[in-house]
Amino acid sequence: MTIEVSWFGALCDDDYEFLGVPDPALKSSWPHCRDIVQTADRLGFDNILLPSGYALGIDTVSFASAIAPTVDQIQLLVAVRMGEMWVPQLARQLATIDQMLDGRLTINIISSDIPGESLDSAPRYQRTIEWMQALRTLLNNEKLEIRGEFLDLDLEPARISTVSGTCPPMYFGGFSEAAKDVAAREADVFLTWPDTVASVGATASEMQDRAAQHGRDLAIGLRSHVIVRETEQEARAAADRLISKLDAETGAAIRGKSLDSASVGVQRQAELRESASEDGYAEPNLWTGIGKARSGAGAAIVGSPDQVVEKIEAYRDAGVSAFIFSGYTHIAQAERFAEMVLPRLDHGPLRASL
Repeated sequence: MTIEVSWFGALCDDDYEFLGVPDPALKSSWPHCRDIVQTADRLGFDNILLPSGYALGIDTVSFASAIAPTVDQIQLLVAVRMGEMWVPQLARQLATIDQMLDGRLTINIISSDIPGESLDSAPRYQRTIEWMQALRTLLNNEKLEIRGEFLDLDLEPARISTVSGTCPPMYFGGFSEAAKDVAAREADVFLTWPDTVASVGATASEMQDRAAQHGRDLAIGLRSHVIVRETEQEARAAADRLISKLDAETGAAIRGKSLDSASVGVQRQAELRESASEDGYAEPNLWTGIGKARSGAGAAIVGSPDQVVEKIEAYRDAGVSAFIFSGYTHIAQAERFAEMVLPRLDHGPLRASL
């Protein structure tokens, strides 16, 4: 099975040589993040996630519109928080970026709170459903008529449309019951975070069954860090070095800054760390130490090229067809991954099969 292999654009101040030790040269900025994306494009990655954060980093949609004309083949996975921008305007922005990319836009749907407000889970996910439905309708170049809790709109689509005239694939992640329902009903790709192969396989089966109940197909994606070196010993040493200057208080402060720091998914990543061995491995080549200073995806595939390929293939066999990788520092690790691992993977854009 062909898989989509993506990299991560660290727009949210998430690039370090040593976790928890800020380096001004690695903070999110136009020059630094531009270099990450252009490197991933040059190296042959299929897609790149451009994350969304308010307190940290730089604006995602603005960055995407600036970087789009400068890349040749890579897709952009643009993260947008539902409710943060008025949906007709958001549809126009995304359609414009898709035009700039010659049809290579993908969308990462975020359902966390809008900065400055807090909604209970049920209404927040209801807002997400309405925004996703409205966004898909407008990007499909169809008339929108919606009478919902959060949207009451009756309007024709704007003149600008995507290159294909249809909505780009929507990627969505979340582990609460409400989030899983949204994914099954509305998403094209369900994103899960790193876990044991068996647990990821169980999640893939569950989510595909949920989607089938709505008469839909749902692809599964895995968001994970990766540390690859010539040997397993070197990779494990690099992992240890990454957290060698991190103290518990700094790690907790970093984790607490995220808008989703109390989510079900984040709690599961904490459970994975707690169940790991003394050296942080939840199972062979799955290291949880990286979660000591991250709120979201909190584990990494660590090993030699053979071991990393074997682990990716195990996840693929468990039902994963899209991978979003990252590594510290993001440019150096993208280059290592592209040299040691990427040529050995049968990969290509997922959207061709959706």
